[in-house]
Amino acid sequence: MLINCVAYEKGLRLADVPVADIGRFLARPECFVWVALRDATAEEMAQMQEQFGLHELAVEDALHGHQRPKIEEYADDTVYTVMHTVELSPTDEPVVGEVNVFVGPNYVLSVRNRSRHQLLGVRARCEREPELLQLGPAFVLYAIVDSVVDRYFPFVDALESELEAIEDRIFEPGIQARENVKRLYALKQRVTLVRHAVLPLLEAMDKLTGGRVPPGFNHTQHYFRDVVDHLTRILGALENLRETIGTAIQVNLAVSTIEESQTTKQLAAWAGVFALATFMVGVWGMNFKYMPELDQPWGYPAALGVIFGACGVMWWRFRRAGWL
Repeated sequence: MLINCVAYEKGLRLADVPVADIGRFLARPECFVWVALRDATAEEMAQMQEQFGLHELAVEDALHGHQRPKIEEYADDTVYTVMHTVELSPTDEPVVGEVNVFVGPNYVLSVRNRSRHQLLGVRARCEREPELLQLGPAFVLYAIVDSVVDRYFPFVDALESELEAIEDRIFEPGIQARENVKRLYALKQRVTLVRHAVLPLLEAMDKLTGGRVPPGFNHTQHYFRDVVDHLTRILGALENLRETIGTAIQVNLAVSTIEESQTTKQLAAWAGVFALATFMVGVWGMNFKYMPELDQPWGYPAALGVIFGACGVMWWRFRRAGWL
């Protein structure tokens, strides 16, 4: 679906352009066209391919999606960029979308797939800075990439908050260790999801920040270095999260083992107490003919007293040892 198609000249918005008239504005010097599509159809991509002369492989990637984040150059000075967006659905499940951006000497084509990430704010930001928009399509690409990357920060913050909440539950009595491990593994999957979006994009950014950069990007390298700095910070936070999650899983298992050991000690202690009582009752229950206490009136209470006294001593010893 076509969101907008706008022509810019010398950093200023020139006019909204019908798709059929794109070629007329592309022929004007110091003018470029910025087209935004969402969940584009094959017919719309075919139109864009005809208007901008896009490479068929890049068009196929943008149409079918599910590409690894990357930046590719083509012989006609076109730069094709793929980025992943990570968002939460209404049910708090992570949803991965894609933003495909084609950048040429005089055009920018952005295609969003399976994403609610709005780029209208990016366009408004660029139009508020005409002195930067004069840098052309390269600056537009920077603004789009920067907007996508900035959306990672709240997601990572949410992951850190969730991890802190799980860590607080690990030492609470009565909490099921299985539930904690389940939540930690689900959190680890989300961290991996964001990492798969960040790491390839960080590696691809080298093409725009140093050495031989594509034509038209000579004056925007320092902007993309700022994006690299953001991606590096996010990647560092994700690595810390992965390490902390691994540690939390180990601590959770250790706490569970300690609790099980304590339960085993308690059961063993009570078993020892009742084993002593059973032994003594068994001795008095053998019904030998000659047992001096059998003929005494105090024999039965004395036997009970000895049994309870011995069990009490054992209970006290186990209590001091921390088993009960």
